[in-house]
Amino acid sequence: MTVLAARGSAGTRRWWALAALALGLLAVGLDATVLSVALPTLAGSLHASASDLQWFISAYTLGLAVGLLPGGLLGDRYGRKKIMLGALAMFGLGSLACAYAPSAGWFIASRAVLGLSAGFMVPLSLSVLTVMFTDEERPKAVGIWAAANFLALPAGPILGGWLLSNYWWGLVFLMNLPVVVVGLIAVAALLPESRAEERPVLDPVGIVASCAGLAVLVYGFIAAGQDGWTAPAALAAMAGGALVLAGFVGWELRLGRQPGGQPLVDMGLFRSARFTWGTILSGFGIFAMFGLLFAAPQFFQAIVGVNAMGSGIRLLPMMAGLAVGAGLAAQMARRIGAKITAALGFAVLAASLAAGATMSVTSSGTFIAGWTAVSGLGFGLALATAASAAVAELPKERAGVGSAVFQSVQKIGAPLSAAILGSVLSAGYLSQLHLAGLPMAAARAVRSDVFAGIAVATKLGSPQLLASVRAAFVHGIGAMLWVSAGLAVAGVVLALLFLPWRATAAKEPAGVGRLPDAGESAHDRAA
Repeated sequence: MTVLAARGSAGTRRWWALAALALGLLAVGLDATVLSVALPTLAGSLHASASDLQWFISAYTLGLAVGLLPGGLLGDRYGRKKIMLGALAMFGLGSLACAYAPSAGWFIASRAVLGLSAGFMVPLSLSVLTVMFTDEERPKAVGIWAAANFLALPAGPILGGWLLSNYWWGLVFLMNLPVVVVGLIAVAALLPESRAEERPVLDPVGIVASCAGLAVLVYGFIAAGQDGWTAPAALAAMAGGALVLAGFVGWELRLGRQPGGQPLVDMGLFRSARFTWGTILSGFGIFAMFGLLFAAPQFFQAIVGVNAMGSGIRLLPMMAGLAVGAGLAAQMARRIGAKITAALGFAVLAASLAAGATMSVTSSGTFIAGWTAVSGLGFGLALATAASAAVAELPKERAGVGSAVFQSVQKIGAPLSAAILGSVLSAGYLSQLHLAGLPMAAARAVRSDVFAGIAVATKLGSPQLLASVRAAFVHGIGAMLWVSAGLAVAGVVLALLFLPWRATAAKEPAGVGRLPDAGESAHDRAA
């Protein structure tokens, strides 16, 4: 009876520890999205230029990319709980620095610190799941982890819009502090310490090469999204980042072949079909879904005519669908296999994105809520199943770095998707504009983006121009969603061809997944 009670207490603590991790992830996700509604206010308060505003967002992405792999290694070496607590504290300090930034340059630097601390937290949270939960529990735990990752997408604009409408803009960042404090207390009290049994040796060359390669590559994607795919700076950065990362892979392979060599990334991870294809499929899912996340808020604000908070509220059906899909993934994977569950999730996502591509200016709110909710359902099924497959076979001693590799693929997918799908949207928008007879300056403004086009049409009092701008933008969104649907179809094919039937290993190694009670003996644990 004592043993059963201890095991029950340990199981309860595991799920409360997961709740603590989810809270930290929520803070990270909020900060990634909340800035979208604060940019106009920041432009005036910090005297920021258009380039500054772009870097207010991009600095976070770059910091995140740089922090992923070193964060995983430091957790494996020094203790994941310890590094998680440090990252949470750094996130809180970065939030304070953003709130009280005296200049645009200070704010950009503070955003980079936030991104770096987030880059530590995200892979560590996933690696802890690998250690804490059994094969049977892990899909459900990963589903909760995935839901926490994406719950902040609409919550950020909703909270940010409300705060900006009623209070000082700095509260957009100070709202992180209560979450950070609760997260620190919960992680300290509930999360078990875990690290590699044999501490990995630091790989300075690998750390520098991975950080530099990811940072330059992500910078290239960001520059391509801002300046176009033919911009010399964007092309040079993408090529340079790819070369550095290729050199990093070569160095890691060489180090792994040396006697006693301990590379930053064990390339042997990719011998596992679960890890390789779970990681690749997660990247496909992020890329495809980002089309919806990129287009929907713009559609709601430009076509429906709501503000930032209203657009966030209209994303709630998608979040509800995602939560349901992530919750069902574990049960479905047990019954019909991971391969079929992931393929089904991508199929649902593809069908719903294709439905969204048929939207028009006059589409009803019910239709839009319906297809976005089904998109979330498919995404939840696909991502939770793929993520569970990827982390299933990570050895405990390399869980941090393995999770960081998984996260690196996901985080690169977002700026890459924004650059490519943003270009598709822009091309579709420009192809349908009818600007004959419009003054050159006005035509240039209309071509720049839909919001400028609507402003010009309103100023000129031209219902024909307004109708042309709105229809052209919806056409561009449709083209982008068709591309996203095609990527989801590719996910179906890849899952059916390469993902193993089971998302988890056949048998949990002894001792893995247990959170031992302080009073439980070794004999009790063995029993």
